[in-house]
Amino acid sequence: MQIMILSSSNSLLTTPWARLQRMCAPSLSGSTPVLFHNFPQQRQQRSLLLHDGRRYAAVVIRSCASSARPSPWLLVGLGNPGSKYQGTRHNVGFEMIDAIAQAENISLTTIQHKALLGKGYVGGVPVLLAKPQTYMNLSGESVGPLSTYYKIPVERVLVIYDDLDLEFAVMRLLPKGGHGGHNGMKNLMHHFKGSREFPRMRIGIGRPTGTMDPRAYVLQKFSSSEREELDASLQRGVEGVRLLTEKGLERAVSTWNQYRKSKLASIQEL
Repeated sequence: MQIMILSSSNSLLTTPWARLQRMCAPSLSGSTPVLFHNFPQQRQQRSLLLHDGRRYAAVVIRSCASSARPSPWLLVGLGNPGSKYQGTRHNVGFEMIDAIAQAENISLTTIQHKALLGKGYVGGVPVLLAKPQTYMNLSGESVGPLSTYYKIPVERVLVIYDDLDLEFAVMRLLPKGGHGGHNGMKNLMHHFKGSREFPRMRIGIGRPTGTMDPRAYVLQKFSSSEREELDASLQRGVEGVRLLTEKGLERAVSTWNQYRKSKLASIQEL
């Protein structure tokens, strides 16, 4: 292991943490990423050396040869833009992306290829969060170009969307599949040249009772009790995404899928 000593007056140490993080990022084009001790914070973990009466930060350099560079994920939530559709059943894909962004401190502030984007890391793996702004039925017009531009293969694109055929708040992670009649997924598969070979997270919204038109039902907002249950499910969804990035798709699919807990089971856990 090599040790590089940098003076505290060095400009690197006054550079915003975001820039230092990029220098440490797995996507760094080089063979030796640099790990900085963030000594202004977390003092118990800082490593300081004394040399000629001046303080220096210890910078550890390690070789990339010992670990594979993780490939990025494109995490896409499907929904409709605008306040009119906020909080509706059809927008749970957007809500899942928001939950991931909040949990991992990723800002969704960039507009590119007709999508609201955020770049960051989940479990040390680079991710691109995307909320297409094309309206649901044209989602592929955004996701297809994003995948191409960032050179992310379809098998590394996780699509998150609402599913009428799953009981409310049930979540399923699948390695591939069809569109199931979902118009957003139909359009996305069209822009993926018909490919079904991409993972998806389905979030159950249930079917309407009686004779209500499903098209009206998916644009309804949640009741207060449904809202509480859905928020808990979204947090479990964040755990599923972390498992996906850290352990891989196969492990996540085989161990994570979430069933709706009965009231009795929920009470027993208290």
